[in-house]
Amino acid sequence: QVQLVESGGGSVQAGGSLKLTCTVTSGYNNYCMGWFRQAPGKEREGVAGIYNDGGSIYYGDSVQGRFIISQDNAKKTLTLQMNNLKPEDTAMYYCAASGLFPCALSTRSHSVAAGDFAYWGQGTQVTVSS
Repeated sequence: QVQLVESGGGSVQAGGSLKLTCTVTSGYNNYCMGWFRQAPGKEREGVAGIYNDGGSIYYGDSVQGRFIISQDNAKKTLTLQMNNLKPEDTAMYYCAASGLFPCALSTRSHSVAAGDFAYWGQGTQVTVSS
């Protein structure tokens, strides 16, 4: 069983930065990990994913060039550095992990596919004001 705990959300003005951290508290062997977000009334969106210990990284189109995903296996953490934040980035952000599943959907599509991820954190809120 993989357990994930997110931290680092908050409120920031447009143009600012935030760093989200996901700590893996159990179940450390994950083929891929990622960040998703969901705003009220909108579908869940894949933000960034890291696969095969950093062998591949994918970003959602709306965050490409502004967000950076990274992984520290020694600390068992996944981070999302969010720069140049925009009001449309406002959402609940979720950390996700695949467990031992090979993340084939993401690999085939070169995108962050929610179907690859079996384990999810509780989420952390990010609010960006204009």
